[in-house]
Amino acid sequence: MITTHLHNRAGEADTSTAALRAAPSKLFVETTTRCNLNCFMCVKQNRGSDICEGDFSPELFTRLEPAFPHLEALILNGIGEPLLNPHLESFIHRAKKLMPASGWIGFQSNGHLMTHLRAVSLVDAGLGKVCISIDAISPEQFSTLREGGDVEGIDMALSALSNAKRLCNRPEVKVGIEFVAMRSNISVLPATLEWAASRGVSFAIVTHVLPYDELHAHEAVFCNISDQALALYNSWRRKAVQAGIDIQRYYEVRWRKFNRSPKNQAVVDLVEAMKAEAEQQGITLDLKKLFKFEQQRLDEVSEIFAAATEVAGRTGLELHLPEVALKEQRKCSFVEEGSAFVSWNGDISPCYFLWHRYECFASGWNQTVKPKVFGNLADQDILQIWNNSEYSAFRTDVLAYDYPSCASCGLAPCDYVQTEDFQQDCHIRNVPCGSCLWCTGVFQCLR
Repeated sequence: MITTHLHNRAGEADTSTAALRAAPSKLFVETTTRCNLNCFMCVKQNRGSDICEGDFSPELFTRLEPAFPHLEALILNGIGEPLLNPHLESFIHRAKKLMPASGWIGFQSNGHLMTHLRAVSLVDAGLGKVCISIDAISPEQFSTLREGGDVEGIDMALSALSNAKRLCNRPEVKVGIEFVAMRSNISVLPATLEWAASRGVSFAIVTHVLPYDELHAHEAVFCNISDQALALYNSWRRKAVQAGIDIQRYYEVRWRKFNRSPKNQAVVDLVEAMKAEAEQQGITLDLKKLFKFEQQRLDEVSEIFAAATEVAGRTGLELHLPEVALKEQRKCSFVEEGSAFVSWNGDISPCYFLWHRYECFASGWNQTVKPKVFGNLADQDILQIWNNSEYSAFRTDVLAYDYPSCASCGLAPCDYVQTEDFQQDCHIRNVPCGSCLWCTGVFQCLR
């Protein structure tokens, strides 16, 4: 993990970061885009996706080998189910020989193809970490969320991995789960963690669902307001209550410039003072979102996360929880940790957000996200692409964090982010990261 400060007060990148090394520290390799399940929360199911089905080939894998001696982690998954690639074991075996002893290889899986024989072959090849997706332990709820799957399949996968660790004498292999938190399942998170811990799972990753359309937007349980904006608003809302001012009437009275009553003027003055403090502190406010904010909903999520933390502490589970609200101070872990993302066809991208084309409704409006590609392995090896001027400049620009926070902007979506061919944002920067929520802490993955 990177522990040094990643940029100074002027926003300039610290040259000690993994992002600016001569080789990536982490590779996310999409071994396949095929899958044996149909999960509604998957990017493949949304109407804006143009993902073709295919497998990562051994020929392309050799183009990654120059990076292996420098890797801290090799994560062999993307959109599809990694166990569908017949070369998965050979990828692990080859990479393990070339990677540092401290490096690890892992992947996320739906687990339904994890037989006892497959588990042994993977662990024997050098697998170091595997994360199985489970979002409920009720058979009915599980099959609804992950069409074609069942809880029994997860149970068998965990049993197979436990036996493989014993047979291969590799107790250090880490087996974990990933839980996608939604309105329809978040209440069962503590029970799911308890169930998983009883089956030998050592870690759990919880992530919020990314809604891909308005139909599923209600499933998102994270607060779509930044933590600092929320804290500032709550402090001024308390001042308003103490002063007998109804802050919710702001939009009703703000345009009454003539003959405005003292009571109405007090509403406007209070909100303008709040906006001035936000500007002074560099906090972006979306007043419409703030006035619609439901504190009870946020409290419920926080209480469930607290119960999950109690289960983890009692069972010894290593628990990774997401934020309940967007973090104002953004942090792109993918770029800061020196990650590169490799599509099944050899395209190289910088992060999950810019890996594929899709539509989403994460910030309360329809957005089309387009991939950012810096080269293809068929033309150059990974180090040549990693060090080309465009990719190097992109990583430096990301670390400066000088781009807007579209999720907190009352003017979003604007023409800058909605254009088919992104050129620049409202800060006159060419980094298409303003609308990314990964850097706000609400989404997580194996990394």
